[in-house]
Amino acid sequence: MNKTLEYYMDLPYRIEIVADKEEGGFALHCPELPGCATCAATVEEGLKLLEDAKRSWFAACLEDGVSIPEPSRLEDYSGQFKLRLPKSLHRRLAEKSGEEGVSMNQYCVYLLSKGV
Repeated sequence: MNKTLEYYMDLPYRIEIVADKEEGGFALHCPELPGCATCAATVEEGLKLLEDAKRSWFAACLEDGVSIPEPSRLEDYSGQFKLRLPKSLHRRLAEKSGEEGVSMNQYCVYLLSKGV
């Protein structure tokens, strides 16, 4: 299938919005599209400008034959991964999870969510 500009424009790319506390306004970007970003005084204006930025970004990639990443989907992740750790850390995690009355898996998910 030959993917068109409109095909990419219709995909649900993530948008991150960050308030610029020093300058005022907002910075917006699509994390999956490197360099596709804009700034605006309001979020509403920023979303419109970001649509224009995405359109230009996609058009340039298509013209130059550059591969365009598609948005990641939650279904692409199983929710599981294997982790090797020192025995001493394993013991400490097991002890702490026991003190909290939860499984070590639940305790590690809690610790990771705090760090992310």
